[in-house]
Amino acid sequence: MSTPLQHHRLPAIALAGPTASGKTAGALALATVLGRQGLPVEIISVDSALVYRGMDIGTAKPTPEERAAVPHHLIDIRDPLQAYSAAEFVQDATRLMADIRARGALPLLVGGTMLYFKALFDGIDDMPPADPAVRARIEARAAEYGWPALHAELALADPVTAARLAPGDSQRIQRALEVWHLSGQPLSSFHTTKKGAGGALPAGDSALYSLEPNDRAWLHGRIAQRFDAMLSGGLVEEVQALRARGDLHPDLPSMRCVGYRQVWDELDFQAARGQGAPLNLAHLRERGIAATRQLAKRQITWLRSMPQRHAIACDQPDAVAALVQAVLQRLGQHTA
Repeated sequence: MSTPLQHHRLPAIALAGPTASGKTAGALALATVLGRQGLPVEIISVDSALVYRGMDIGTAKPTPEERAAVPHHLIDIRDPLQAYSAAEFVQDATRLMADIRARGALPLLVGGTMLYFKALFDGIDDMPPADPAVRARIEARAAEYGWPALHAELALADPVTAARLAPGDSQRIQRALEVWHLSGQPLSSFHTTKKGAGGALPAGDSALYSLEPNDRAWLHGRIAQRFDAMLSGGLVEEVQALRARGDLHPDLPSMRCVGYRQVWDELDFQAARGQGAPLNLAHLRERGIAATRQLAKRQITWLRSMPQRHAIACDQPDAVAALVQAVLQRLGQHTA
């Protein structure tokens, strides 16, 4: 016998939030409650770090037990040497949502990569694809003059993009200059112009729930606790194993992930001090927590630009219960 929830008309539920806001716990609670009411759930990860194999501790990847309890998708699908774009995410997520619905289950999109959510809701702009010849010329100029000089050039062509990039962010500076040379338009203009047809999951056709703290200090405390747990759980050893491969470098998207970049840099500092030099764990902890706070701040800024979201105060004791109740109510409103 079917249950009322099985007749819902929502194509998906989305759960976003800054790092350390409790998204995994909320998603698993939702899957448990909905499953008990006859609506199975499958989770689609919306996270640009979880796609990488061998990067488990620093990404707070769901445990094998959590992944066994609820089907998870888009985790461990790339080697850290490979890139994974927002366009690829939209293509994969769109296919997965259709497959999950065909199985009579509810797709639950969970994560904190806001660019992926934006691409899913608003669509992907037609930016020019990578051009090896243009990239080679940019890299040659960077080798001669340095990336800070190219960052200064970018500031003249695209001040909006340059303002949000560090002078040493070679990967993003290169792409922004590439787009400028190929199209004559700044990269920032593509980010602000929506495609007329909308995205694969138009905002009005889905329910977006956002875990946001009322008290930023609460989130900062969670971030510090989690980074400490990562350090004690083997984050440094995980990055050492990745470095030992010999084919990875700090400018790869995977190694630019928060936590990994700070550990990589600290290991470089240690190597520069000579054999037997101790790792400065206090400095690493300080930089890692600061970088994670900055990430959370950017995520919250993105979320507040999404008017369709339903915010849940994640620093309240009943946050998970409030999320579950809100989703149940929304599903009840959209049954056939």
